[in-house]
Amino acid sequence: MYGTVTKIKTKPGALEALKEMEQRKSPGFVRTFVFQMDKDASELIMVVLFKNKEAYFANADNPVQHEDFTKLRQLLKTDPEWNDGEVVFDSQ
Repeated sequence: MYGTVTKIKTKPGALEALKEMEQRKSPGFVRTFVFQMDKDASELIMVVLFKNKEAYFANADNPVQHEDFTKLRQLLKTDPEWNDGEVVFDSQ
């Protein structure tokens, strides 16, 4: 699997809008997890997983994904911090 761990900081009241955003299921998409930090409820850590690196970058290169990101960015105080990489361990 391949994906990204993203740190985002939401604007006040944006969490509900974020939850309501349509989640488009791209080919190779596996799952998304979103963690809300205890110390700061506006800070979220998002984990997005794809079947492999090729599926991840096919999604990233899709113009529709850019439109989705533009909508997401409007809900955020700052640019996201992206950390892409290969899953090297899964305890399932």
